[in-house]
Amino acid sequence: MTAGQAADSPQFIPVLKKVRVRVPVGRPRTRPGAVAGDKAYSSRGNRTYLRKRRIKVVIPEKRGQVANRKKTGSRGGRPVGRDADLYKERNTVERLINKLKAWRGIATRYDKTPASYLAGLHLRAAMIRVKDLARTTS
Repeated sequence: MTAGQAADSPQFIPVLKKVRVRVPVGRPRTRPGAVAGDKAYSSRGNRTYLRKRRIKVVIPEKRGQVANRKKTGSRGGRPVGRDADLYKERNTVERLINKLKAWRGIATRYDKTPASYLAGLHLRAAMIRVKDLARTTS
């Protein structure tokens, strides 16, 4: 957790280090197959980190980055590839975040301690999961 005015991009790598991908058999993997994000996460450091871990990057470039790459000519490197189908699936996460923020305590951060805020996130996520399960089983 960071202060409210802090940007999300510096937290990209620390959060990614905590991600565990569940698979049907065996222990959870620590390396996802791909990471999709919006232009805010398009920094050189984030892309380098993902490339070193052999994780597919599905993040579009900012206009300024494209212009800078073109301005440097052949030293600017190749344009980044982007899997359009994977990028379209990114909205699933965006919808989940909107469902979490529909709970006023999470959207406005009334809790004073990180532990109580995290407990509220877990509670809200459980509520969403139960509601989705009830919808699919009935």
